Amino acid sequence: MAALLLAGPTASGKSALAAALGRRLKMEVVSVDTVQVYRGMDIGSAKPSAAERAALPHHLVDIREPHETYSAAEFRADALRLIKEVQARGRMPALVGGAMFYFKALEDGLAKMPAADAGVRRAILREAQTRGWPAMHEKLRAMDAKSAARISPGDRQRIQRALEVCITGGKTMSALLEGEGGGGGALPEPVIRIVLAPARRAALHRNIARRFDAMLAAGLVEETRRLLARPGVSAASPAMRAVGYRQACAHLAGELNYAEMRGAAVAATRQLAKRQLTWLRRGRGWAWINGEDSENALALAADYLHNARP
Repeated sequence: MAALLLAGPTASGKSALAAALGRRLKMEVVSVDTVQVYRGMDIGSAKPSAAERAALPHHLVDIREPHETYSAAEFRADALRLIKEVQARGRMPALVGGAMFYFKALEDGLAKMPAADAGVRRAILREAQTRGWPAMHEKLRAMDAKSAARISPGDRQRIQRALEVCITGGKTMSALLEGEGGGGGALPEPVIRIVLAPARRAALHRNIARRFDAMLAAGLVEETRRLLARPGVSAASPAMRAVGYRQACAHLAGELNYAEMRGAAVAATRQLAKRQLTWLRRGRGWAWINGEDSENALALAADYLHNARP
């Protein structure tokens, strides 16, 4: 039994396509999403509803609290286990989402990173409090230019971790991610790889704006307010740094008005989609399907699955 990898930029219609395929085939979905793993983060992650999950089984959804962490290594171990379990039930595992680092971890394995060092981490935080995170980003640039280019100057958690790896690991994070630190084995074949993406950038941008407006109408700001009221959750929590939630946190803190929040979130989502597409274009073995016509996309995907299945 083959496994399906269904990837694409945010707001391209991956979940809807997976649901439609699930009505035709015996499938179970394994979510490849960094936010849907968190309980209570429903609107901003476009999490499938309870009814949708009842109609089509979904895994790796609602498995962590927002103050907890979930790593790419944990995802890979869970996904590989679930692929075997779903196949044992005579169904096709469909790994669906837009977390490209998760897809990379799944297919290529992960470099072995040095364990967290609490002392080094405290020292980095003390220095950041004195110098500021932009200065820490510049420090990272001097130590690991490739990681600094990949990490936003405002992403405190990733700057901290990359600096910690440089200090404790003897190698830069970029060197480890490029394979110098070893892997973990490849995803067992056979695998069918499909990318769903609008052919026109303007269409994707319209989808992004419409989806975020729908999230706002559904209560994204109030959902964020409820999350921030939970013990151990703050605007600095890794889960709350996700696009959409990050801007809603800034709005609730008085840093952005409503219109500014919307504009910042839409712009950040466009940038995310651009990075996702860049990663996918560099990949090999992906069949690209235009998602602008959902019925045609379903027909093409179903036909490709039929012909590609061993």
